[in-house]
Amino acid sequence: MSAATTRSRTPRATRTPRATRTPDRLCAEAVDLAREAAEEAAAPGVVGEHVELVAEGDRVVTHFFECKEPGYRGWRWAVTLTRASRAKNVTLDETVLLPGPDALLAPEWVPWSERLRPGDLGPGDLLPTEQDDLRLEPGYTGEDAPPPNSVVSEEMADHLDAEDAEITQRAPSRGAIAAVAEELGMRRARVLSRYGLHQAADRWDEAFGANTPMAQAAPATCVSCAFLVPLAGSLKQGFGVCANQFSPADGRVVSLSYGCGGHSEAAVMPKPPRPAAHVLDSISADEFPLRPAPDSGSVTEPDGASEDLGHS
Repeated sequence: MSAATTRSRTPRATRTPRATRTPDRLCAEAVDLAREAAEEAAAPGVVGEHVELVAEGDRVVTHFFECKEPGYRGWRWAVTLTRASRAKNVTLDETVLLPGPDALLAPEWVPWSERLRPGDLGPGDLLPTEQDDLRLEPGYTGEDAPPPNSVVSEEMADHLDAEDAEITQRAPSRGAIAAVAEELGMRRARVLSRYGLHQAADRWDEAFGANTPMAQAAPATCVSCAFLVPLAGSLKQGFGVCANQFSPADGRVVSLSYGCGGHSEAAVMPKPPRPAAHVLDSISADEFPLRPAPDSGSVTEPDGASEDLGHS
């Protein structure tokens, strides 16, 4: 059998516990043959000292050699030798690089769908969704064909063709379920399922919910705040969008039980007081008559004799 020169970084399947066997003497003594096979499969100078040997079965022994290749700390070259029954010639079965007990291994591979985190999606990236995604459900149901009793169905068209010779065309394409759904504004083939709504609600409540430190110290909840913009659909019963530019949740979906110090009714500022009118008007001029008015009662009638004498 030719020597296998596979150099794989993928470890073998976990060995099952086996009873202690006595290694075959001829296979155990063929250390030089095992080293030659390892050096042939490996790069020059990377096969180290002989570490141990393990009896894999009857007349089957695996020799382990230290690997000195950079980046493969703790790995070992495993060379399996065997011989036929009643034969004295030892033959090579397999040569492979395997991790040892303290080998440096790469972390377990995780699919991209499980590695993806919020914020990883950038401009130009496409995030596909599975056909059976639990977060989504069909936006409209029914086959892409109208009911048999519909005026646009093929059965009704055949009936009209038989009674009215002027009918020359079949059901219009706009009578299809998809076309009608698009005309009614139901263009989404799939919508959020109840499971998807619950997932979104849990995320939003964790980020901007009643258990956050900001909500615990808030004077009131968002349900009574004027800056709350309610959502549509079933989510409006528990969530809304914050429209306060000074709030830490501005533009975010918040729970109705969330709150912050920017509540519209938390601290209403009083109107600034209007100053009182000036007691002394220093802008306009006051009139001061030189003589009192005749009808004021403080002026007496002039004496005629005095006027004759020229006295006023």
